[in-house]
Amino acid sequence: MRPKGTAGELEVRRRIAARLLLQGTGIRKVSRLVGASSSSVKRWKDALEEGGFGALQPKPSPGRDAYLCETDRERLLEILQRGPVMAGYDSEQWTCPRVCEVIEHHFGVQYHVDHVWRVLHALGWTCQKPEQRARERNEATIDRWRDRDWPRIKKGAAKAS
Repeated sequence: MRPKGTAGELEVRRRIAARLLLQGTGIRKVSRLVGASSSSVKRWKDALEEGGFGALQPKPSPGRDAYLCETDRERLLEILQRGPVMAGYDSEQWTCPRVCEVIEHHFGVQYHVDHVWRVLHALGWTCQKPEQRARERNEATIDRWRDRDWPRIKKGAAKAS
């Protein structure tokens, strides 16, 4: 099981252990001091003897390469910032299915609609929903009701209880 901490934090822990080992501290004591198992400290000691401090650097995390390279993501961001109408849609609202279509059309890459949010999140976009307001909404009438009627209604409710 992978220990808790970022790759950088875990590397710092290995380097501290390596310095202690180079000072002659025993494996068990080092393992207690850095909060690692003795077998891990032994592995780090062997790596240190074989490859120096460079052998203690974090390994790259495994995983599939991104479908869109950095330049493609920048181009996608430009397309998205121009808006859905400029991309050929009839309203000013980006949805995940629309973004999927844009990515497939411009880059030839297919994303599942449920995963395109990861791309959007990586671009710094967040989920937002437009406010639902009636077209007939009259702000002046609402303000008047809130200032004059609501306090009266609220007082009446307080007297009834």
